[in-house]
Formats: sequence, structure tokens, C-alpha cells
Amino acid sequence: MLQKISLALLGTTAVVISANPASAITLQVNIGPFSSYSNTKTITFDDGTANDPNGFVTYSNITSNIVQGSVSGQYASPYGDNTKFLTIAPKNSNVAGDSGFVNINFKEAVNYFGFYAGSLDDYNFVDIYKGNQLLKTFSGADVPTAIANGSWTSTQANMFINLVADTGETFDRVVMRSNGVAFETDNHAYRLANQSVPEPNAMLGVLAIGACGITSLFKRSQRKVTVKA
Repeated sequence: MLQKISLALLGTTAVVISANPASAITLQVNIGPFSSYSNTKTITFDDGTANDPNGFVTYSNITSNIVQGSVSGQYASPYGDNTKFLTIAPKNSNVAGDSGFVNINFKEAVNYFGFYAGSLDDYNFVDIYKGNQLLKTFSGADVPTAIANGSWTSTQANMFINLVADTGETFDRVVMRSNGVAFETDNHAYRLANQSVPEPNAMLGVLAIGACGITSLFKRSQRKVTVKA
């Protein structure tokens, strides 16, 4: 039986995930399918498209990436999410979302982007750009407190990931990609760079991601098939 994560891990700490001080990005996580930050705009994919209703974000390299539910060996709905979501699989893997990667382009610079990650894996990757400059790449294995083993039900593999630029820093493009089946995300949230990003609402139970040496509390109940590119 899966154990629930200890409430002792809840908090509001953050970890800098860039070694370059000039392009530092802070990563935070929170439980639940939506961002814990206020005044953000959200793309839900509920209409079956990757269109931003605010006209600010453009998605490219979308093919069969918008899905719903779970299909064994192809994709798994993020825990507790019954709506449509984005899935990314390796190119030519002959499963839904096999575009290999998805580009997310912002019309103007932003200092915040977040997404609900489902059944996070160590072969899921996010690249953060400012123009043509790559600021940071991280994988599911880089998310502190996450157990990137593809669990469909663990809160440590299904969590909302927030990327926050340091004061004065911005980015304008995010690339999501996966070397295995699959990378599932939903409820993409963003905020313009000219707006401050306040501390997340503690009522939403932000996970303390600065903790070190946490023993894995969950064993994977269902494992997705890895398809090598």
C-alpha cells in the first residue's frame, strides 16, 4: 500500500537550479494540479488544443499530443486529473504525442512558468531559453523530493513544478521533450516579467524541496514502457 508523504516535508523553501548566477532559475514544487502562485494565466488544453486563450503563448511541433485518460504503454493521466493534457513521446515511437518535443514560445519575456507534471520520469526534460541562449536544462531526476519513477499515483511523481527567474532575469521560450514514453503535463501557467511573483499560498501546501537525503517513500505501482529514440 502506498504511503502518504509526511506533512513534515511541507514548506516554502526553494533551490537554485542554475550554476550561472546571471541566469539563475529557482525551482519550487507544490501539491495539486494548479499553480500556487497568484495572478497567473493558465493553459488547460481542455478544448483539445494547445491554444492560449490570452494569445500570449504559442505552441509548436504539436501533432497528436493532446490526449485524455490513460493508455498502457502510451501515456498516463496526471494523478487526479480527468481533463485533457499534453503528452510528449520520442519521435517515431508510434504512440500518441510522438513529436519528440514541444516548443513553448512567449510573446514577451516572462519570469515565471509552471506546469502540473504527471508520472514524472528521469527521461523527461525541460530546456529554458532566453533568445538563443540556453539558461538551464533539468530532468525529472533533478526535481528535489521528486521520485522520478513514473508512478501514476505518488504525490512525489505527480506534482506542480514552478520555475521562477531571479530578480531582473527573464526567459522567453521553454522546450519540453522526452527520451521515453512519456512526458505528461497539464495546466501550464505563466506570468509576465513586468509583474512581481509573490510567495506561493502556503495553504496549498508547498513542498520543502531543500531537504536532502530523503528516503524513497513510494514504490512504483505501475511502470510505463520506456521507448528509446
